[in-house]
Amino acid sequence: MFARLGMVFGEGPTVVEQAGVGAEVLVVGDPPVGFALVGEVDGLPFLEQISVRASRTGQGLGARLLEAALDVAGPDLTLITFRDVPWNAPWYGRHGFRPLPETEWGSELRSRWQTERDEGLHTFGPRVVMRHTPPG
Repeated sequence: MFARLGMVFGEGPTVVEQAGVGAEVLVVGDPPVGFALVGEVDGLPFLEQISVRASRTGQGLGARLLEAALDVAGPDLTLITFRDVPWNAPWYGRHGFRPLPETEWGSELRSRWQTERDEGLHTFGPRVVMRHTPPG
């Protein structure tokens, strides 16, 4: 899906293969067609990734995974994503996430942001840190 936007990522391990101790891997489908990975950054829940097989997008599976991630993590779920990719920040925005000002970033989140920059991920497009903001 990213290739359609001119974003071709290099070979390497997937995020789920690098999941740390205590990370939650949530799966949808049997056999699996998508997953969400929730870890921890700065002592708060962090959504590492949601991924749904391209042939199964548009069926609400990502929303189900996000809902499950929020059930596991609670309302303070934070993430880093592409700001302008339709199924990234705009999609999360429709699900209650808002940009998190840099003044509210902890040291681990700052380090993760810098690692992304150093590894060239930001060359594919602007990134944004977001946190879930429950209604009310």
